[in-house]
Amino acid sequence: MKISDESFKKGLEQMKKMGREDTMLDQLQLSDEMYRMSVGMLFGEIWTRGHLSLRERQLITMAANIALSRPNGTHSHYRSAHHIGITHEEICEVMMHVGMYGGWPCIAHATKQYIEVLKERGDPRADEDLVKAPEV
Repeated sequence: MKISDESFKKGLEQMKKMGREDTMLDQLQLSDEMYRMSVGMLFGEIWTRGHLSLRERQLITMAANIALSRPNGTHSHYRSAHHIGITHEEICEVMMHVGMYGGWPCIAHATKQYIEVLKERGDPRADEDLVKAPEV
């Protein structure tokens, strides 16, 4: 599949808006063609389509990754969500909502991944020493 220079450039610009300039560099390490395809098609064509805002697409993508308990990719979408202004409370709400439809293990998996991102950011909510189980 040949990706046009225009789609590739649009993809790079979209990734920058999302704070994802360093995303998928492992693909570039292996194959320039694979990287160009991912950037150009996914971010240059899909993420820039009309009808849905960047915010809506980010929420949908987080929800899909959470529901499928994706081992990779979800962390970077939490980072992008923060970058474009989606709040901690909104991210948690997506996790809870998806968990009710996708199954409770989705919440457990998503919680672990999101706490890893909060630790990277230095967010005090990631400090497990501050959490105490309620007394009965």
